[in-house]
Amino acid sequence: MNKAVRKAVIAGNWKMNKTRPEAKELIEAIKPLVKDAGCEVICCVPFTNLETALEATKGSNVKVGAENCHFEKSGAFTGEISAEMLTEMGVEYVVLGHSERRQYFGETDETVNKRVRAALAAGLKPIVCVGEMLKDRENGITAELVAMQTKIALKDVTAEEMKNVIIAYEPVWAIGTGKTATAEQANEVCALIRSTLASLYGAEVAEATTIQYGGSMNAKNAEELLAQPDVDGGLIGGASLKAPDFATIVAAATNG
Repeated sequence: MNKAVRKAVIAGNWKMNKTRPEAKELIEAIKPLVKDAGCEVICCVPFTNLETALEATKGSNVKVGAENCHFEKSGAFTGEISAEMLTEMGVEYVVLGHSERRQYFGETDETVNKRVRAALAAGLKPIVCVGEMLKDRENGITAELVAMQTKIALKDVTAEEMKNVIIAYEPVWAIGTGKTATAEQANEVCALIRSTLASLYGAEVAEATTIQYGGSMNAKNAEELLAQPDVDGGLIGGASLKAPDFATIVAAATNG
């Protein structure tokens, strides 16, 4: 991580886990463990837990994020939540384009782009996920695919808006499988994303953009991954549901 030019960010992606009482309990356990963190700490929680999380994190250094938002401001979109609804609550971050959204709910590069632009317009800070399937890596097209996803996701996003964008590289084959990209593999793709950003916005914007790794980072491998020059944090799945493990990752980012 190069903290001289960009912010280190550890974001927990809780996915579809935790009732409101459980969410409060977890956040209360996390807060004292990360109070001296030298990085941004975010809990991205299910919609039903947002109000609980916002109340529980008041006065702390823990930020709250949502796990998705729709690209329209309002309308006949049963079951969806708009970016404006999130900002009105006080939510600061939102995860967009997660591979599970793409895989199970039909989200595409184009709809991810629409969500990114809607989130930015509403004042949210999007964490934009990109990453390849196992077959893509085996076919040797990781670089082309991730560059394409990045370019489409950021279509019509300005250099000024990039100050509020985080990119999360999440190799789909390493999410929830227990498999993890090696530190070198993770850094190679994060560096490729940074190079893609440089081609879109110039070197200064690329160097200032936080690029996380999001494929089964945990308490055991976080230090090695976060020591890589182009890995600026993590989008944490399972380990974010265990306060001690999440705190260990935050400590690794603080010390890295």
